[in-house]
Amino acid sequence: ARRVRPSRPVSARISPQVAFPESVGVQFGESEPTARARPRLAPEAGRLGPRGRGRPPVRTAREGGAVSPPARRCCPPGVPEVLRLWSSPAMKPNFSLRLRVFNLNCWSIPYLSKNRGDRMKRLGDFLNLESYDLALLEEVWSEQDFQYLKQKLLPTYPAAHYFRSFALVLIPTLAGQNWEERGLGISLPAFLTIKQDYAFSGIIGSGLCVFSKHPIQEFTQHVFTLNGYPYMLHHGDWFCGKAVGLLVLHLGGLVLNAYVTHLHAEYSRQKDIYLAHRVAQAWELAQFIQCVSLGLNRGSWKGHTSKKADVILLCGDLNLHPKDLGCRLLMEYTGLHDAYMETHDFKGSDEGYTMVPANCYVKQQELEPFLSGIRIDYVLYKAISGFYISCKTLKTTTGHHPNSGTPLSDHEALMATLCVRHSPPEHNPSPTHGPAERSSLISVLKEAWTELDQGMAQARRWSTLAGYAAGLGLLLLALLCALVVEGGFREVAILLWTPIVGLVLGAGAVYLFHVQETKNLCRDRAELQHVLKRAREAQNLNPASPLLPGQQEGDGAEEQ
Repeated sequence: ARRVRPSRPVSARISPQVAFPESVGVQFGESEPTARARPRLAPEAGRLGPRGRGRPPVRTAREGGAVSPPARRCCPPGVPEVLRLWSSPAMKPNFSLRLRVFNLNCWSIPYLSKNRGDRMKRLGDFLNLESYDLALLEEVWSEQDFQYLKQKLLPTYPAAHYFRSFALVLIPTLAGQNWEERGLGISLPAFLTIKQDYAFSGIIGSGLCVFSKHPIQEFTQHVFTLNGYPYMLHHGDWFCGKAVGLLVLHLGGLVLNAYVTHLHAEYSRQKDIYLAHRVAQAWELAQFIQCVSLGLNRGSWKGHTSKKADVILLCGDLNLHPKDLGCRLLMEYTGLHDAYMETHDFKGSDEGYTMVPANCYVKQQELEPFLSGIRIDYVLYKAISGFYISCKTLKTTTGHHPNSGTPLSDHEALMATLCVRHSPPEHNPSPTHGPAERSSLISVLKEAWTELDQGMAQARRWSTLAGYAAGLGLLLLALLCALVVEGGFREVAILLWTPIVGLVLGAGAVYLFHVQETKNLCRDRAELQHVLKRAREAQNLNPASPLLPGQQEGDGAEEQ
């Protein structure tokens, strides 16, 4: 029998005398022969070969030169071309990457948002025209709108995901890569299995979705444990279930963790009854970013990523002003940088506001007492050791569509161009916290701990009040039952039966909810207290010692 030589990777079969330009390679969904038939560049003149002899110039296909025969396929037969993923070449020391990001709170609420269909259509046209690397959207509450955008953006953004309560994930057991079913109407190979991943995000859903030009390697989401109150029907945050979604992308050997999130809204600046919940959400978001991006396995986040991230990107509607407690806690704990504060070139609304009075969809009372506008949408980023990231340009819309007069949403869109490159060891950002940074972190942690403590005390008061109401209802029910048994006041007992039963059930539900709220706040407060204790110990023992929040939390998780 003829011996069959095993196939080798593409990089091993390409002759070293042939050099491809940086933009030429095996693209996603492209067959290998097609990529190899592209024009090739000749090596530089005078370049020496392995034995010191100069290599002859290689003629390109357009010049009539001989083209190497197409290499053998290295995927099992029957695998659709769209499911073939080629590993990126080794990262060069002079590696650089430009990443264009788009973020928008779409305000797409069925039956409530104005001109929703027209705005979704114009948003799809704009994204196709600009061709960003990543488009991260919030408040897409209708899955029908997501499916419409997905089909419209498919030629430009082949990868898309909607963070809903049910996600269908395809896992190639041989290739070891995670794939999301994109509804391409293809027959699945035999070595693909289906995994059902349930991630509940309230009753309506998180409203988060992403569109990417690059393949999505992994994705997951974390639903915040505190999302407002279910009896506040006119606000509705509890029914939506605010969350944070994670995408893992591999870009030329670089691991990018992209997060999209939407935090609880602020309905009153003077009397914010949700302040403890919003601070707790910021704390959970910071912990999720640190633990996942640093490769720390903890709780329900375990196993979602097996490699540390090189670059962290967070986009979304935080519903926090830059100087609010939740925003300062997130920035201090994670070390993320604000694109608006760091950019070299900004164009857009004054002070980077993302809700401005010039927008016809914005209610003026929502901006009080900030009549000129507010900035609550962010593009935050951070590079891990060995890389350097900067924001080259940042643009925002100014109350109207970039190409027409009508705005895309009640929020302004953020368009950022980020540059990532290798950083020499002497220029790497120090992972340590200096005395000033450590003091600022301790101050923010103390303030957050105090706020959660006050929220926990309020939750206990509400649970106690609801418990008394439920007990009173049970006592009245017992009294009514006694009256019915004795035969007196039967008509009155029948009339009072329904409201008393409703009182018992309602008070019992409120009691259980606030008991659970107290437990969640107590857990977050204990975590803050532990991190605060470690920070104080490091400051007192050795002010110059390294102090990474992620390392602190990881050590605490291991101790527990």
